[in-house]
Amino acid sequence: MTKVISPRQSAELEAARVGHPDVALRPAALVVPVRQGPSGPEVFMMQRDPNAAFVPGVYVFPGGAVDTADATESLEACLAGRTEAEARQRLAIAENGLAYWVAAVRECFEEAGLLLARHADGRWPRAEARELQRWRELRHQLHAGEISLADVCRQLDVQLALDQLHYLSHWVTPRGQRRRFDTRFFLAEAPTEQPAEHDGAEAVASCWVRPSQALDDHRKGDFPLVFATRTTLEMLASFDSTQSLIRYVSELKEIPTIMPRMATGRRGVQAVGPRDPAWAEIGRVDPAGAGTARYEIEPGVPVAIGENVWRLTCNNPGYMTGPGTNTYLLGNEQGVTVIDPGPSDDAHVAAILAASPGPITQILVTHTHADHSPAARALQAQSAQPIKLIGWPAQHQGHDMAFQPDYEPTDGEWISTGAGRLQVLHTPGHAANHLCYWLEGEAMLFTGDHIMQGSTVVISPPDGNMTQYLRSLERLLELPIEWLAPAHGFLMDKPQQVIRDLIDHRLRRETLVWRALSTEGTTEAELLSKVYTQLVPALKPVAARSLHAHLLKLEEDGRAERVDQELWRRIA
Repeated sequence: MTKVISPRQSAELEAARVGHPDVALRPAALVVPVRQGPSGPEVFMMQRDPNAAFVPGVYVFPGGAVDTADATESLEACLAGRTEAEARQRLAIAENGLAYWVAAVRECFEEAGLLLARHADGRWPRAEARELQRWRELRHQLHAGEISLADVCRQLDVQLALDQLHYLSHWVTPRGQRRRFDTRFFLAEAPTEQPAEHDGAEAVASCWVRPSQALDDHRKGDFPLVFATRTTLEMLASFDSTQSLIRYVSELKEIPTIMPRMATGRRGVQAVGPRDPAWAEIGRVDPAGAGTARYEIEPGVPVAIGENVWRLTCNNPGYMTGPGTNTYLLGNEQGVTVIDPGPSDDAHVAAILAASPGPITQILVTHTHADHSPAARALQAQSAQPIKLIGWPAQHQGHDMAFQPDYEPTDGEWISTGAGRLQVLHTPGHAANHLCYWLEGEAMLFTGDHIMQGSTVVISPPDGNMTQYLRSLERLLELPIEWLAPAHGFLMDKPQQVIRDLIDHRLRRETLVWRALSTEGTTEAELLSKVYTQLVPALKPVAARSLHAHLLKLEEDGRAERVDQELWRRIA
């Protein structure tokens, strides 16, 4: 079917087809049956046969491939509640829109025994005990192809209630898989007059379960789920009533296409979604979907992130360093440039030397905090040839004061490496001597601590300065950056959005600080408790520094003033 979707979605779907021309995307539809339970919404789920060829043993919602018969004209008299034009518009496709709705109803009846259809007077068809055997026979005959869905409708004197199915999500099987589906998820309230039960063939067990309970059991290893199902349950678990859930889904405007990416790690090969930290990097380093990229950062393991560019992470995870400090190696057998060699850690220094494809000729430092520059001296000491240290020396206490560069580059200057030209960018804010490096050929910015993944950086005066930090971020918006390579975390794409989000976050925080100030005076300790309401105790001293940086900016902007060492007041 021809899809009418956004350029980004179109490009990604087309890339999947081009990368694996032998694996066609097969249209499919799925229903999430929901009912109101004692503690909130419950969903009907079935466990697939452990010996099945496709996703064996996992718990799923009823669904399957869209058949040719789902789009035949013989069904027209059996459809109610939605037109073909409405279906095409809702799914953003060019033809056969109702086929997805029909397939969802058919699969739900075949697999779960729930028929989303109504009599002329609006009643659901009943499947009482004395009629249950006939109900099962109809399901079996439909599944076996002995009768059509139109035959079922005629025998039961019903029409398919397509308006009771609410479009929920759009999933595409990851690249690299032998079977791939283009699946539309629907949500429907289950008819109370019909008992839900698995078919005993493709599914060997079934249950009504609260989404939160299913997720808890999954985490314990007792309720296996695939990625799309787990993600769906996570969304459903946030609702306390079936009514509010259906209202929310029925009001959804835009349904994005989600195609997970496969990656490997300590838990084996798994699917990764757009909200996972490794998402963008996986798409870059493993575009064919072979599952060779990693969904977790493993210290000491070099990762190729560009042509002649590698990342190596130190084993120093923590609140301030995330998964650890990243060291980047740029070059080849003729010479290697190291960016941020990391802390004084013998194992990390040994890993850098082992991973380097050639002799290290120069070391660039983004700034001189203790987890970024100290290893430079150890690398120099273990090298058989001179290594040039490039960066700016510390300007305040609390830094690696022993770092003394051989060369201090100027802002805007270009430095040659074995991976291409790097442009030096002075980006004060986190630290007065902070530098970012832009790799021209890869359009990649090595951000140091100016931009981190998953958290905001600490702005600690006097070395840190909030006004300068925001100006440095705004400057980056002017550059043709495509990838952000942070000192902590995975590669990040959509740099413009990342940078704008950081600026917006800081300005929102500034507004909260200003509003929390009284005109008489408020202490910084009081402000901390008002502005950072969900802070873990270990991060309070760190947040207090950034809070102080916000106050200094407000003072500079003429919006607040210091009463004494601890007391600040708002200027209206």
